[in-house]
Amino acid sequence: MSETRDQSFMQLALAEAQAAAEAGEVPVGAVIVDPASNEVIAAAGNAPISGHDPTAHAEIRAIRMAAEKLENYRLSGLELYVTLEPCVMCAGAISFARIGRLVFGAADKKGGAVLHGPRFFGHATCHWKPEIVSGVLAEDSSQLLRGFFRERR
Repeated sequence: MSETRDQSFMQLALAEAQAAAEAGEVPVGAVIVDPASNEVIAAAGNAPISGHDPTAHAEIRAIRMAAEKLENYRLSGLELYVTLEPCVMCAGAISFARIGRLVFGAADKKGGAVLHGPRFFGHATCHWKPEIVSGVLAEDSSQLLRGFFRERR
């Protein structure tokens, strides 16, 4: 995939993250794309606080929206763009949904589960591993997160 294409879709995920921040949520955004048509199937930001739902991470919300829209719990071949390295819960959902490609921005040394922590997709018990691309617009994602938490200190 082209770097410019990945950056374009990550910009959409960043817009979802910004909207989440404006709603008082941790600024993480996710977009699911059909690479065959470049159609955005779903887009979401974090909403665990407003939704009173600890599972309402951007990735989970986008996966739920895409599955509902496509009337299929398998999202084979689709791409997930997310501004922050997914946690273990989201990595599990990505695997179960059979997302074909995961593109994320900022690494998360504390809560990430792709390159850090449990490295979910590297386990023999993981049923499905997407193609993984990291670091796309990572600095933009990091700045948004840093600014959000700086305002709360």
